Amino acid sequence: MNYLSLSDYLKDKYGTKVYKLSLTSGCTCPNRDGSISTGGCIFCSEGGSGDFAASFMPLDMQIASARKLVDAKIPEKIPMSDRKYIAYFQSFTNTYGDQKRLMALFKEVLSYPEIVGLSIGTRPDCLSDEMISFLEKLNKDKEVWVELGLQTIHEETAFLINRGYKLPVFDDAYKRLTDAGLKVVVHVILGLPGETNDDILETVQYLSRLQPTLFGIKLQLLHVLKGTKLAEMFQEKPFHIYELDEYCQLVGECLKLLPKETVIHRLTGDGPKKLLIVPLWSGNKKLVMNTMHKYISEL
Repeated sequence: MNYLSLSDYLKDKYGTKVYKLSLTSGCTCPNRDGSISTGGCIFCSEGGSGDFAASFMPLDMQIASARKLVDAKIPEKIPMSDRKYIAYFQSFTNTYGDQKRLMALFKEVLSYPEIVGLSIGTRPDCLSDEMISFLEKLNKDKEVWVELGLQTIHEETAFLINRGYKLPVFDDAYKRLTDAGLKVVVHVILGLPGETNDDILETVQYLSRLQPTLFGIKLQLLHVLKGTKLAEMFQEKPFHIYELDEYCQLVGECLKLLPKETVIHRLTGDGPKKLLIVPLWSGNKKLVMNTMHKYISEL
């Protein structure tokens, strides 16, 4: 089975492998500061789903720090001047807070010639018309993606995980973003408590029918991490956790539903090993990706 991976999409567009720089905007989240709720989503660690991001510091220092980590993976034969990156603001809600400060930050990061695009993780209920209009202007010069943590279309699960908004809010944000010509990446978590495979496939089917066609999707394996509400729930009443083979099969079913032009940004995801409770097999990234690619290639 063939699918359009993020790596292939970027290589085709930019003529070389493009790497992500995980940066921090200094934002919090309305699901943490009391505006909507406190404590965040039940699966979210203190890092705000950005446990591998650079610490909050001046932008040039963040970029230097992130590049040091990423450049260690890049073949030495590729000159520093030829290396390309996507600036990825992942932790918490990166359009929530002082709009002028954030706009200045996004504009500044795209001024670096080696940075060819910008990816912003946020919530659909934290996208003002002013911010979307600003991102639309940035998108005319360099590629801009907006990443939305939907996780599920099912309202009962959304309430359980403390997501803090209902599905029509996502639908409205998707329309406003795509009307502005911005690319949207949607996050879906596979394995949320109480959800069956059919529930998960209903979410993916919903996204497969979006118009205009969904640009990108992240299929995220549920991780139970220390210090989260989810960990407390799991300890009190354990719920089903996928084995590797089960998960590979489910991902294969998800891929079958998605349009061929939708870019697959992620098939599983990483949880920090020092925080990971289950599934422990997910900590062996090489094993996971080799098993998954073998399974998908045979579909």
